[in-house]
Amino acid sequence: MQTQRVITAEESAHRDTSRQSIADIARFLQDTFSQRLTAFIAGIEDPKQVGKWCAAQNSPRIDSELRLRAAYQVFQTIEHAENSHTARAWMIGMNPQLDDDSPLQAIADDRFKDAMAAARSYIKGDL
Repeated sequence: MQTQRVITAEESAHRDTSRQSIADIARFLQDTFSQRLTAFIAGIEDPKQVGKWCAAQNSPRIDSELRLRAAYQVFQTIEHAENSHTARAWMIGMNPQLDDDSPLQAIADDRFKDAMAAARSYIKGDL
């Protein structure tokens, strides 16, 4: 008898993030959080650049891409465990595990591991 392994929310989010183009990720974040907030996450000053990324007219620098992929993956982790409304609220809200910064602020500050650790704690019910 073959045993089927259950895929966790975190594993599913990782797979999904790995399969998405940066244009798709930028588009998702823009649709979910706004063009201005997506630019903030990416660490850029011109929100119109996000629209160009969404249209695949150009690509973000690697540091911006890392932030966008981290934001997408953390969002997907929460969404797979909860729902999109909860994931959005959790991403923009103050988080005590992040010294009251939002997960999006932590990601914009390159604190990817801290944001993911906070997501894991939330899913486990620790916070």
